[in-house]
Amino acid sequence: MTILQSSSFLNYVPSTSSNYSCKRGLIRATINIPRIKTGKISLPNLQSVHEQELIKYSTIVNKENLVEIQLSPATTRTHMVNGPDPLVIEKLYAIKEAVADRVEMHRNIGEQRSQWNSMLLTSINGITLAAATMVGIAASSSAVDSVLGLKMSSTLMYLAATGMLTIINTIQPSQLAEEQRKATRLFQDLYNQIETTLSIGNPSGIDVKEAMDRVLALDKAYPLPLLGVMLEKFPSSVEPAVWWPQQRRRQTKSVNNDNWNGWNSKQEEEMREIMGVLGRKDQEEYIRLGEKALKLNKLLAMSGPLLTGVAALGSAFASHSPHGSWAAMLGIVGGALASVVNTLEHGGQVGMVFEMYRSNAGFFQYMKESIESNLRETETERRENGELFELKVALKLGRSLSDLRNLAAAASLKEEHLDEFASKLF
Repeated sequence: MTILQSSSFLNYVPSTSSNYSCKRGLIRATINIPRIKTGKISLPNLQSVHEQELIKYSTIVNKENLVEIQLSPATTRTHMVNGPDPLVIEKLYAIKEAVADRVEMHRNIGEQRSQWNSMLLTSINGITLAAATMVGIAASSSAVDSVLGLKMSSTLMYLAATGMLTIINTIQPSQLAEEQRKATRLFQDLYNQIETTLSIGNPSGIDVKEAMDRVLALDKAYPLPLLGVMLEKFPSSVEPAVWWPQQRRRQTKSVNNDNWNGWNSKQEEEMREIMGVLGRKDQEEYIRLGEKALKLNKLLAMSGPLLTGVAALGSAFASHSPHGSWAAMLGIVGGALASVVNTLEHGGQVGMVFEMYRSNAGFFQYMKESIESNLRETETERRENGELFELKVALKLGRSLSDLRNLAAAASLKEEHLDEFASKLF
């Protein structure tokens, strides 16, 4: 490396003539070396040691832990280019916290409304039986003053029971509790899916949009308030429950053209057969059962207040006269029958049974739409992976993969005459 501009390797100019002396055997020489101007040395292939050792910290905050992840500069640059958007992650965490809050709310309100059903059932039956007992005592007593008091008390108690039965039969606490239990399970399922996306996935804005749509759809399907937005308890016809948003077209994924994203023509045909079985057998069966439960619930809901109202009239006219004895009998028998009807309706939780059938029909409707949305997509790279989708369908129906394929084969042969249901869970 050249560091001198002159042609000579070393150039020195003595400042004075060289003095040589032999004094004490010491020879002195004075050499004056000129100052050399040096330029900046550039090493383009090397980086600062400090720059190479630079570390950035990415902090991910959830509601329980604070986790620090050390990333090298190269990893950080790659993450910024190809990794998930930090804002998307923050949005998913915000949705996750809101979903966790809804899980707790629906669980607490479901327990509260289940207690309503038990306490109101016990209270109304107690009032009704006490009023019937008073009517019987009044009919057998000869004291005018005591008879009048018993008749007034029993009549008022029957009227109170009639009003309470009208309210409880309108809101159906057992059905309300089942709605909240179903909402709790669905919100918990959504919470788990968001956790999975954050843990092993590469979340994007589409994931945020889908999560928001599902939260709003669940809020609409299972509202918390009673007034104004409560689900109709006695609809004119039974329709499957719908708690999912409209199926959207999936984002394009990179797939291997050799396996067509896990799909083939045989698998598509099997999914079509399973979709047909779900519609012909499972969904129709639960809609039929739901219609029966609805008719029974309507009959019981009207009979209870009617019987207590008739018993109130009978208790008001109860006396020792022949007509009064028939009125007393009407008051006693009406109260006893009202207690039986109330126990059958709310003790048997007929409203809960109807809601369970409606939700099961909705589950099969959701399965049908999921299969149809994948089959309708002509570009296989936009579908969910075929092998993974088949596994999910088998698990949700309580079947193994071989059992699911056997069902599809049997359905293709027997068609309408197939006796087997698609689901083995319920």
